[in-house]
Amino acid sequence: MLSEEKLIEGCTAGDRTAQRQLYEKYSPSLFALCLRYMQNREQAEDILVTGFMAIFEKIGTVREEGSLEGWMKKVMVHTAVSTIRANEMCYSLESDERVLSNAGIASSQNVTYSAIAVRDIMRQVRQLPDGCRTVFNLHEIEGYSYEEITKILKINRGTVASQIARAKKILQEKLKGYR
Repeated sequence: MLSEEKLIEGCTAGDRTAQRQLYEKYSPSLFALCLRYMQNREQAEDILVTGFMAIFEKIGTVREEGSLEGWMKKVMVHTAVSTIRANEMCYSLESDERVLSNAGIASSQNVTYSAIAVRDIMRQVRQLPDGCRTVFNLHEIEGYSYEEITKILKINRGTVASQIARAKKILQEKLKGYR
């Protein structure tokens, strides 16, 4: 496996071997990211392919001081959001225990997390209304600030805050039955 620096150089030069290695190294985590935004695996696969095309096209712009994986995640998020906006698609989330805990869902007074499987929580997240799912994903999972979300989705700050609060309230209510 080539070093990260050599992967970037090779991909910038259009080297198919470097591109394949970059894809193989990062596609699992980037696919998980795509699943958080798309309604099903097929849509996530489409976003993954489109995102990697953008990555290969723009990889020469990666800065040395930044993380390659972090840069690729931003490209993938922007690809997903752009596709969703263009096609008015639904969103879904798929994540792990750390993400759920950080989002304040698993630690709710109304939910005993240890009694709830991650897949059950994510099933409920997938059923959130579109706006809630999108804003919840961007803020709670991807770590975007309210200001960044307002720019990405072209909505006001109050809408961002209310969608996050609404998503958490819906999830807490739905997950009460799992105790």
